[in-house]
Amino acid sequence: MSRNSPLLSIVVPAYNEEHTVGDIIKRLKATLQKTNLATEIMVIDDCSSDRTVEVARRQRVRVYSLKQHMGKGYALRTGFNKAKGEIIVTIDSDGSNRPEELQLLLTPILQNRADLVIGSRFSGKNPTMGKRFNAAGVRIFNLIIKLLTGAHVSDSQSGYRAMKRAVLENLILKSSEYEIESEMLVKIARRGFRIQETPVSFEQRTYGVSTLDPIFDGFKILMSIFTSFLKG
Repeated sequence: MSRNSPLLSIVVPAYNEEHTVGDIIKRLKATLQKTNLATEIMVIDDCSSDRTVEVARRQRVRVYSLKQHMGKGYALRTGFNKAKGEIIVTIDSDGSNRPEELQLLLTPILQNRADLVIGSRFSGKNPTMGKRFNAAGVRIFNLIIKLLTGAHVSDSQSGYRAMKRAVLENLILKSSEYEIESEMLVKIARRGFRIQETPVSFEQRTYGVSTLDPIFDGFKILMSIFTSFLKG
């Protein structure tokens, strides 16, 4: 491991993901062994009622448990505050993201071609065929963000991201739930940082049930986009 390697912090928000979080951590470790980066993996448990914390701790990574259920956005913000890395990665704990594709996100950062890299489910030769309602909502959010900020992205709601610490510094994030991705993207774009996307795989969860409500959370995401632009 090179002393000059930037420290990489991987933030994994988790809520009732006992069936998948352990596998995600194992695969992250295996992927990271192929790099020469000094790394820390942090699981931010959002007050799970199952064995998520126990499973994560068995993998010998840093685990922080929130005292009450606060939402994905709050969990990510907690992770950002505790992360020590010069590069910060976020990856979902439900098994939908492939840790093996991490290098796709890191390469543009390490080569100083981007400040934020988003793993897109909808770009590339084989875009993800997910729920039509959700995909349509993402397209609407993408268009609004492009009109407001000029940032052209195909997957503004992806939680698989890599970014330089400088992107988060002096960035005041307020979201507590799923609107965190939109808030970050709008505020980062407004500050003129270089944003890129890279195609990634996406696998529908096989365990548990998503807590995302397309109507309720979709409205919050929409409001977050406009609020972040006006007050960002």
